[in-house]
Amino acid sequence: MNLKSYLRTHQRKIERALDRYLPKANSKPATLHRAMRYSLFAGGKRLRPILCLAAAEACRGKVSDVIPLACALECIHTYSLVHDDLPSMDNDDFRRGRLTCHKVFGDGIAVLAGDGLLTIAFEIVATAKPTPRYDMATLLRELAVAAGSQRLIAGQVADLEAEGQNVKRDQLRYIHENKTAAMLKTSVRLGAMGANADPKKLRAITHFGDGLGLAFQIIDDILDVTQTTEILGKSAGKDIAAKKATYPAVIGLENSRAEARRLTRQAHKALSIFPDSDAEPLHALANYLLEREY
Repeated sequence: MNLKSYLRTHQRKIERALDRYLPKANSKPATLHRAMRYSLFAGGKRLRPILCLAAAEACRGKVSDVIPLACALECIHTYSLVHDDLPSMDNDDFRRGRLTCHKVFGDGIAVLAGDGLLTIAFEIVATAKPTPRYDMATLLRELAVAAGSQRLIAGQVADLEAEGQNVKRDQLRYIHENKTAAMLKTSVRLGAMGANADPKKLRAITHFGDGLGLAFQIIDDILDVTQTTEILGKSAGKDIAAKKATYPAVIGLENSRAEARRLTRQAHKALSIFPDSDAEPLHALANYLLEREY
């Protein structure tokens, strides 16, 4: 398949839908909505929503039915970045190649813009079409748990508390599985749910998300060490400067690369129950994410 074309097509669908769902920039309070839009439309790859759409396709669902779920995922992802970049968190000046939200609008508005993106995500999910196997309560709970105090936020807390500490591998895995991998796994799970996947397919998609999500963050750790700020679109080397718990720091660069490859193979294997034609985009996305490092 032509992955570049696939990504472009799905990115356009997501961009158009996000523009419809978000209040216009001049909606009161205009400063807040400008800040929300500034961060949401800063040129992200839309990986999480595209994974959601690809999972729906693997389960032979309609992309149009899962667009609200995909957009909600992107809103929550962007909120987490806005807050993560704050001086009280990772204190980053750049995100997606331009100044972070708090550098443009101030810390207070950035906090509130993140709050706005988080809460609108659930408003957007409420417009989705439930399926026979997955009602609205199930869809909302799936997203809320992944973004909540035992997954995404738990990982962020553990990440902060691990700074400068002698972190063991199981602690590091806990951070990455929750701070990053949980939302990636939920991205594919929500796509499958939106396509009314049967239990066997949902389990397979979940196992795919487990491998893909952790491999993704390991590669991010590697890129922080090996790439420049210009290539990353965010400050390179900040994990080392902040004494963050990362895979290269704990197990070394080459072992980190090997672990990312192993997890990606695990993700591919999880899709073996799907016809190749149905799962081709998911396979291609897994390879694309692994190859970011090379």
